[in-house]
Amino acid sequence: MKLLKWILPSLLCTACTCVPQAQTPDRCVPDTQAAITSPQPAAGETDGTLSAQREKRALQILFKSLQSHVVSAADAMPADKYGFAPTDGEFKGVRTFGQQVKHLAATNHILAAAALGEEPPTDAGDETGPETVRTKAEILDYLNSSFAHLGKALDAIGDSSIAVRPSPISPLSATTVTRLSLVVEALVHAFDHYGQMVEYLRMNGVVPPASRP
Repeated sequence: MKLLKWILPSLLCTACTCVPQAQTPDRCVPDTQAAITSPQPAAGETDGTLSAQREKRALQILFKSLQSHVVSAADAMPADKYGFAPTDGEFKGVRTFGQQVKHLAATNHILAAAALGEEPPTDAGDETGPETVRTKAEILDYLNSSFAHLGKALDAIGDSSIAVRPSPISPLSATTVTRLSLVVEALVHAFDHYGQMVEYLRMNGVVPPASRP
């Protein structure tokens, strides 16, 4: 994974569109997002004044939307199609659907660990995820645990008592890395692979849950 100069522009684009172009534009976020309470201004804030805490709450809302999109898409693919990979066209060597999901989850874990000052997870491999995680149920569990890990990193933004370390899979060096940047990098990466998951679903006759009426 190499996310260089386009990381922040991509996130801004993602925030505006909410779903990749492969999605039908019938909704921006799934119904589960309705349960998320809109952030309320803290004491002393006005509509024209944004605090770091308010920015963090907004990012948490985007995170929950992304998590819902990705997990629901992974769950929608039948278990017997987790080994599916496109063959028509230029698709030689691409990941299967299950490998896409594992890669996304492994990257979440790796970047979350760096954001929390932890050692890289030993079972994440070269962004491939644990070899022992193979079935749909196991991959979904691994995916959910990765979002829980990334959520902890997001919650820690602004906490100066927790160290941050660079990650070997990130273009950010020790002098430029921040917790916020690592979380943003993970979100951009996850949306990239969500778009590919959408294509795989549609190739198998499955409408992504976020696009259903």
